[in-house]
Amino acid sequence: MFSIRKVLRYSSVVATFSLIDSYVFPANVHKILSICSTIQSKSFSTDDSSDIIKSGGISDLRKEYSRKELNENEMPGDPFDQFKIWFDEACNSNILEPNAMCLSTSIDNKPSARFVLLKGYDKNGFIWYTNYDSRKGKELEKNNYASLTFWWGELERSVRIEGIVEKVSEAQSDEYFNSRPRGSQIGAWTSNQSRPILSREELAQQEKNIADQFQSQPKINRPPHWGGYRLKPTRIEFWKGRESRLHDRIVFERTESLDNNWVVTRLQ
Repeated sequence: MFSIRKVLRYSSVVATFSLIDSYVFPANVHKILSICSTIQSKSFSTDDSSDIIKSGGISDLRKEYSRKELNENEMPGDPFDQFKIWFDEACNSNILEPNAMCLSTSIDNKPSARFVLLKGYDKNGFIWYTNYDSRKGKELEKNNYASLTFWWGELERSVRIEGIVEKVSEAQSDEYFNSRPRGSQIGAWTSNQSRPILSREELAQQEKNIADQFQSQPKINRPPHWGGYRLKPTRIEFWKGRESRLHDRIVFERTESLDNNWVVTRLQ
């Protein structure tokens, strides 16, 4: 199992200081303050019109991708190995939350999507943790076929993963829950995810009530409605942006038996 947390902790620190790493303290503090002032002056308000809108609208938004290719003949035969290469590079590229992925579910021909955080992966699949009673949890109960999408724009890359979702073991959910900060543990007990609430103040009061309840307890156990899911992929597509929108798309597919025999195909 590849651990995500340690890699991301280092990545976020690098990203935080990337803006000021060319300056030396304390002699150039005034330069840093000048940069911060400039950034603040560029903040948008609801009354502002961006230069993009003034120049012609959203239809003018476009980016020409690079010539760097994705060649199936140079890729590993196992898509998990290729994912590791790309994920590691994303973590080392100052991308904000490179483990963020869009989880898409569907019931009654009505799709829904939201972002969750990848918390581990291995040859068995991709893992995240959430509230089982949330909308996504309820939808996965009815239809456990779902998809995940990673987007790493700075690298001109995306990964699309389709497959069957199952809950991880209670022991694995307990292990991850016990590794979380105490505030996040309290949050898991506090939020009745996806359900209406009258105000932010009411949510804050719920949090206080839970914190008071556990105040005398050194350890907070995992709530039964919270835990992990694993998506076991049947299809993984690697996308690389190319010039003139003629992108590279390499797909790995396997049978519903979920064996480790992958068929590799290039798509237009």
